Amino acid sequence: MDRPGHDLRYAIDSTKLRRELGWAPRFSNFDAGLEATIAWYRDNEEWWRPQKTATEAKYTEQGQ
Repeated sequence: MDRPGHDLRYAIDSTKLRRELGWAPRFSNFDAGLEATIAWYRDNEEWWRPQKTATEAKYTEQGQ
């Protein structure tokens, strides 16, 4: 048994996004999307690294 209130699955109904905003997913293939996401993080470390470092420092200060 999982913890109370925990969703057993995560899914999004993108109907409203598609209808009202004209949104469409860039990737229909999960593996291709995951590969592109990993590539983005590898190519943009200068953007995310300082934020990750700052967050980890806060946890360290709190003894976590």
